[in-house]
Amino acid sequence: MSRLVISGLSKNFGAIQALSDVSLSIEPGEVLGLMGDNGAGKSTLVKIIAGNFRPSAGSIRIDDKPVDFHRPIDAQREGIEMVYQDLALADNMTAASNVFLGREPMRSLGPLKYIDYRRMNSVSTELFKQLKSETRPRDLVRKMSGGQRQAVAIARTLLSEPKIVMMDEPTAAISVRQVAEVLDLIRRLSDRGISVVLISHRMPDVFSVSDKVAVLRRGQLVCSKPAADSSPEEVTGLITGAIEAA
Repeated sequence: MSRLVISGLSKNFGAIQALSDVSLSIEPGEVLGLMGDNGAGKSTLVKIIAGNFRPSAGSIRIDDKPVDFHRPIDAQREGIEMVYQDLALADNMTAASNVFLGREPMRSLGPLKYIDYRRMNSVSTELFKQLKSETRPRDLVRKMSGGQRQAVAIARTLLSEPKIVMMDEPTAAISVRQVAEVLDLIRRLSDRGISVVLISHRMPDVFSVSDKVAVLRRGQLVCSKPAADSSPEEVTGLITGAIEAA
């Protein structure tokens, strides 16, 4: 598994400074709770790590090796996967078809090629088992709960054996029971040595699974410390500016 180190990352969009000199490290298997108000720079930071944006300044290293991402596929090749808030799932397809979307295994029968659905179902079953999810490969996504949909999105990242998974507001707009399911999924990733960056506004969720919390305010990192050494009250103060830094 991998250690990610970002040093002095800055990003401007014209005259707008979205990120300013952010340095942060994420250890193998660590869950980092990334917090901040809307416009604080969270999305910009993870999109740079995921290869969507190039930084204006600064560097990213994985296991002491400098990396330079021009596109998301570059980040994926280094083991970085992103689960976006909208999950980007196809509602009319099965769980297995979503897990393999764009990466379907093929079989040949003479000159004919066809999708190997048996392999897709078999591999998906194993991935859901690893996540201890009750989701079944032939279930239609449109009939799933929010927690099951997250399991499908996470299983899709596991297909490429990731080292770091970044999750954008995974517990927004789902029930209490489903929130517990998603937090369990995050713990399963961590148990396997996969680092998780959890972007969330939900303080109880962050403190229940995070090893470390980081807070951005107006594009600047104002806190990065073990979650056990912080508190929801401190983080709220850092987000609002009532506390300058911690």
